[in-house]
Amino acid sequence: MEALLDIDGLSVAYETASRRVTAVDNVNFELKQDEFLAVVGESGCGKSTLGLSVIGLLPRKMAKVTGSIRYKDVDLLKLDRNKIRNYRGTEIAMIFQEPLTSLSPVYRVEAQIAEAIMVRDMRKMGHSVVSNVNQETYRRNSTLHKSMKLPKLNRKITADLRNEVIEYLKIVRIADPEQVLDRYPFELSGGMTQRVMIAMALSQEPALLIADEPTTALDVTTQAQVLKLMKELIKKVRTSIVLVTHDLAVASQVADRVIVMYAGEIAEDANVHDLFAKPLHPYTEGLLSCIPSGYKDNSELRPIAGTLPDLSVRSVGCKFAPRCPRVMDTCRTQRPPSITTAENQRVSCFLYGE
Repeated sequence: MEALLDIDGLSVAYETASRRVTAVDNVNFELKQDEFLAVVGESGCGKSTLGLSVIGLLPRKMAKVTGSIRYKDVDLLKLDRNKIRNYRGTEIAMIFQEPLTSLSPVYRVEAQIAEAIMVRDMRKMGHSVVSNVNQETYRRNSTLHKSMKLPKLNRKITADLRNEVIEYLKIVRIADPEQVLDRYPFELSGGMTQRVMIAMALSQEPALLIADEPTTALDVTTQAQVLKLMKELIKKVRTSIVLVTHDLAVASQVADRVIVMYAGEIAEDANVHDLFAKPLHPYTEGLLSCIPSGYKDNSELRPIAGTLPDLSVRSVGCKFAPRCPRVMDTCRTQRPPSITTAENQRVSCFLYGE
């Protein structure tokens, strides 16, 4: 099957006056149509930076991006700021970790989802769109100022548009969408606001949905509901999903494939069942050993010794070598190759070299 997303040699470095931090270092992978991919790893390993680079939301002045991100054979990194907007939010949508920071507190749910639908329709007609929230910012740019402006959010929404908003709320399993429409985001629970965010993302009819820690702030019951919903969306609306999470247990519930990242690099890439049944990289083994078994026994959790390396310092050998229980002399002086096993499991480790 042809890849929907093909990332080749992607590196992202944040540059300041005092140092350069390489958050993503030569990452390569493909995402197929209708695939659910989980990207896991410790905090600070580059997961969120990877997701933001795909949708083009990294700070341009500070983040230096190299490599290629091909979406449907279009290299997104070669597009200018205006052209990337034709993909962001429509072809490629993103769900952020904290929905309350992404939803406007002064507009009702109905108005915000309705605006997302109007943006989709206007872009389909070939118009550049200026949102109500950002009109003042765009007004300073003469080119964008000529773009089509959305109707005011406080205008009366047509019956057809309201019905479409209700349909998207029903897709995300909100039981009483008519009541939720008239609420402000701060009047809803964490799980409900996350569902509203997913509804807004789906209203753009994206082919690719990136979810950055969407269940972190939710209780266990709501988390399970949101994850089940995301899994169902692949079949219902034909959306491929990249789930960014630090929780391997979450990945095991929904993902078809798992990428394990460490210090900006891919340590292991495997089918979810193979990864949990037979992890190859010592880092993956360490992560799995930190997960409680779920039943009473006398075994102890084994945390991974040490901490993540300083990403502003260019390492010579394997980045995991200082923490690895199976380290060899070669690991300290050379970068490990990427090996693909007979089971199509990809791992970057000298343990599996020839």
